[in-house]
Amino acid sequence: MALILPTQLVTPCTTRSRTASPSCHGSLSWRRTLAADIIPAPSSSSYPSLTPGGGGGCAQVQTLLVKCTAAAANLAPGTPVRPTSILVVGATGTLGRQVVRRALDEGYDVRCLVRPRPAPADFLRDWGAIVVNADLSKPETIPATLVGVHTIIDCATGRPEEPIKTVDWEGKVALIQCAKAMGIQKFIFYSIHNCDKHPEVPLMQIKYCTEKFLQDSGIDHTIIRLCGFMQGLIGQYAVPILEDKSVWGTDAPTRIAYMDTQDIARLTFIALRNENVNGKLLTFAGPRAWTTQEVIALCERLAGQDANVTTVPVSVLKFTRQLTRFFEWTNDVADRLAFSEVLSSDTVFSVPMTETYKFLGVDSKDIASLEKYLQDYFTNILKKLKDLKAQSKQSDFYL
Repeated sequence: MALILPTQLVTPCTTRSRTASPSCHGSLSWRRTLAADIIPAPSSSSYPSLTPGGGGGCAQVQTLLVKCTAAAANLAPGTPVRPTSILVVGATGTLGRQVVRRALDEGYDVRCLVRPRPAPADFLRDWGAIVVNADLSKPETIPATLVGVHTIIDCATGRPEEPIKTVDWEGKVALIQCAKAMGIQKFIFYSIHNCDKHPEVPLMQIKYCTEKFLQDSGIDHTIIRLCGFMQGLIGQYAVPILEDKSVWGTDAPTRIAYMDTQDIARLTFIALRNENVNGKLLTFAGPRAWTTQEVIALCERLAGQDANVTTVPVSVLKFTRQLTRFFEWTNDVADRLAFSEVLSSDTVFSVPMTETYKFLGVDSKDIASLEKYLQDYFTNILKKLKDLKAQSKQSDFYL
């Protein structure tokens, strides 16, 4: 069975004012010419056109042809697939690798979609997963990776050096359309907490509109909004403090309920097995919301040394974002600064989790706290540093 999906994706230009939408505020839109029996067409006003800085703009349509071929694997239409067959998209990332590990530990047949890269993702194969090469920015590479897959878990996001919309919007639209055409039975999408409240931030706007696109696709799905990863704090605060390097922070009182990606992965598979979660939007948050200053103070206490803190006022972030908007080649920098600006505002990225734990049958005591996570990290790393220092002294003695 071969299906041709002529997909029209919207790219920005600036000759006409955007159309407002009650269902997806901001400036993002999609248009397509799919057959009605593949993906039902929602109202086109649901996705306003994407323009730099959230300003006015027109929709310049590009047509992408995606060929979904099941015959390549000698599968007849309707061939059943095992519910344990999953595809993890973005499997090499901070969250993706934890999802892969959890899935393998729980007995799933795991296939990992990764981009072709100079250094192969051998660690995924070593764990027992199957690695397939594809690129969401090249839709023609997607369909072959979906043959024989029951569930997609989408952990992917764009690289810092590429435009946000390339993977996070155009790539996700192509992935969802291919999933629909190939008969994928479940789709789990990770989004950002409060993405519907910040249409001025391109990444959050794109996440929200991708949620809407997935909901309109008709695929059984679960959307999981996340607040922040504990793992991200290691490179941002813990390592610089240990290496006596500058730690960058802001003067804003933003509070973020960081969560261990291992807990996120565990809750994800609990949700996957719960039929009552189909079509739901869940938000996962850690036990407590922390300010930047509180995180730095915790790291200082556990490391046993003071941090060299460089504070960046929020006003500087705002000015830098506005300045980079003047130059076309810095638009993507401005988009990412917009997200940083939200994280540095007077905002709380957290939600009460009592009802979610009850719904999923999870004991809150089994969720790692930031104190415990960082304490384990510093205990292990300081022990290793101490051992290395002892080995160095021993070598000096023999020399």
